[in-house]
Amino acid sequence: MLELALLVLRALGYALILLGAFASLAAAAGFHRFKNFYLRLHATTVSAVWGCIYPLVGSSLVALSSGELGESRWIVAGASFVAAVLIFILAPTGTHALARGVHRSRTAHLMPFVEDALDSDLRGEGYGSG
Repeated sequence: MLELALLVLRALGYALILLGAFASLAAAAGFHRFKNFYLRLHATTVSAVWGCIYPLVGSSLVALSSGELGESRWIVAGASFVAAVLIFILAPTGTHALARGVHRSRTAHLMPFVEDALDSDLRGEGYGSG
């Protein structure tokens, strides 16, 4: 029964590591595709939070289920978990500080990327104005 629980714990750890790799790849694609500073900042935050926290928690689960590490598995798992908690707290805080500083200094120039079809209707230039 204990071996089955350790096997499930290890499989869950590997799944979290794989999910973190997918989140990092998705964030990299978003960073490349997005044209706005704030959207790119969102993509990097996704990478920092989900691309780091999932693999760290997954590696702590793998370390806990690994008998080859001996007693040092508790140190590895604890360090990974503490690092994940710190990243979970500090990454959004740093991103918020960066976004607030850029917004207050007005250094990010926003380019519209969506055409608003209703905008001409609101100004009276669209359907039914003439």
